[in-house]
Formats: sequence, C-alpha cells, structure tokens
Amino acid sequence: MEIIKISTAQNVDINYEIAGLGERIAARLIDLVGFLILYFLMIILGVIASFSRSEIGFYVVLILFGVIFVFYDLVCELSMNGQTFGKKIMKIKVVSLDGSQPTFGQYIFRWIFRIIDFGIPFGWGAVALIAVAVTKDHQRLGDMLAKTTLIKTTPRTQFENVAFNIVLPDNYQPVFKEVIHLNDRDIELIHEVLAGFYKTGNPDLIYAMAAKTKEHIVVTIPAEMNELQFLEHVVKDYNYLTANMSV
Repeated sequence: MEIIKISTAQNVDINYEIAGLGERIAARLIDLVGFLILYFLMIILGVIASFSRSEIGFYVVLILFGVIFVFYDLVCELSMNGQTFGKKIMKIKVVSLDGSQPTFGQYIFRWIFRIIDFGIPFGWGAVALIAVAVTKDHQRLGDMLAKTTLIKTTPRTQFENVAFNIVLPDNYQPVFKEVIHLNDRDIELIHEVLAGFYKTGNPDLIYAMAAKTKEHIVVTIPAEMNELQFLEHVVKDYNYLTANMSV
C-alpha cells in the first residue's frame, strides 16, 4: 500500500493512500460520461441552429464544446482543490509529492502533458495507463514532470472506527468537558497521532498534538498527567460526551 504524508493545520503529518489505477480510471470514465451527455446536448443545439439557418450558431456550439473539453481538467483542478467532478465522486485529488497543494505551474504541467498521456496518436491513454501501473507513486507522465500524484481524500482512520474501538465503563466521568469544542476530524487526527506513537514510540508528535489541542480547547494539563495520557483522555471524553448528547 503506497502512502504519502500530508501536514495538517496542526502541524501533524497524516498518511493518505495514493490513488490506484482503478480509482483514476473510474474518475476519468465519470468525466467522459459527462462529456458524452454534453456532446449530445451540443449536437441537439447544433441541429436546432442549422434548422434556423444559423450556421454561425452551429459553429459556436462546436467551438464551445471544444473549449470545454480542452480546458475542463485544468479549470476544475484549479478551482476545485485538485479535483474534477469524476475525482470528487471517487474521492481522490491531485497533490504535490511532498503532500502540499500543487502550484499553478504544476497544474499547467499536468494539463499540457495530457496531450501525450491521453492523445489519440499515443494510444488513447495507453501512455498514462502504463505509467500509472508501473510507477511507484502511480504517476502518469504529466504527474512525473509536475511532481504530483493523486491521493484518496479519505484518511486511513475514520471517526467511526475510533469510537467503536473505545469501551467505557458505565460510571465513566469525563475529565475535559471542553473537548465538546472539537469535531470528529480533530479526534481522527489525535487518534492518528496516538496510533503513530504506539507503533514507533516517537513522542514528538504527541507533544505537538497535545500543545495544539490544549490551546484549542483552552485547558491546562494536570500535573499528574503527561501529554500522552492527556490525548487519550481527550479521545475518551469526546466519545463519551458526544455519545450521551446523541441519546
């Protein structure tokens, strides 16, 4: 399973899975279906224009479709945070190899080299398919030159998995009621940090996450409690309080 690290606003690195060939193909097919529907609509408009003896209108419709087809990916990725409608449905997006948001230049590189990746003279996408299948980070040619790839937008840890794995006693008393100011995504991040610590024993992320969390919910860690215990209590308290609020 290939992964890439992305730094969150809390300065915590979270692992995301790199999108595979299947997700990329499915996203492209969804976009192409959209274009097919648009094409038939344009044909209908062109026919209507020809019946009205407006040749100019017919050519305007064809040119408009061509412009949309050519610039669709570039405009969508720039305006939709690295996604087209197909990518959004498949929950994948474009990111730089270092996990950051791609620059305008990187998007341009990816778009320009679509000519080779998906161009008719190069096998209708054969170049892209082969490149994505054999490269380590599942990159097509445009990705390799732009130093980008596609990731799954859903992190490996989901809040439902965090909550269901926590069993609290009936007489449990929350320590930090201020955790109610957090949200499910905050708890997912904390759980990722805890899981990383349990696996590697590296305390640096624990200290950073604890500092950000106590600052966000405005609490003081008791003297008898260390940062690891603080984060563990935060997850338990959030799970307890949100569960009882929903009852």
